[in-house]
Amino acid sequence: MSAKIANTEFEVIQGDITLLETDAIVNPANTFLMHTGGLAAAIVKRGGMIIQQESKKIGNVQTGSAVITTGGNMKTKHVIHAVGPRYKDGKSGEPEKLASAVSNALKVAEVKKLKSIAIPAVSSGIFGYPVEESARIIVDTTIEYFNEKKKAKEETTIEKVVFCLLDENTTSIFKKVLESSLKGNKK
Repeated sequence: MSAKIANTEFEVIQGDITLLETDAIVNPANTFLMHTGGLAAAIVKRGGMIIQQESKKIGNVQTGSAVITTGGNMKTKHVIHAVGPRYKDGKSGEPEKLASAVSNALKVAEVKKLKSIAIPAVSSGIFGYPVEESARIIVDTTIEYFNEKKKAKEETTIEKVVFCLLDENTTSIFKKVLESSLKGNKK
């Protein structure tokens, strides 16, 4: 499934994000940028310790923020480490922090003038965010980001956003949310 807003295409795929050839992939990182579990560990395993070494030089990052390192040995050139929230009850600022992490990841990609970015289900793994809720926030934040650019007649360097999910269920949820979000945002 794919769609467009201005010159930016959106796609949902099932696969291993560490194998993609996008300019950047998003790593759902922790505040310490210690990539020891979940997708973060898989990224370091595939890309090499250079990613962890560069992350250590950056140091701690606030929840809701994003920073960038190289992609190491992966096909992707960069890893954008987006620090999403740990899920408590959905009423402790988690939606705002998750939206901020996604928005900041897109801003980092823009600053670096990247053309493509792959985004996973940030915070829904080890951090326990319910997939349906995280999908809605991640997709809506992304669509809103590009709608705002279009509305302000601002150019974007990002030509492609890939929501890359590991399993069939999460992929299906993201497809439904993207379709719904795009229908709701047609103006």
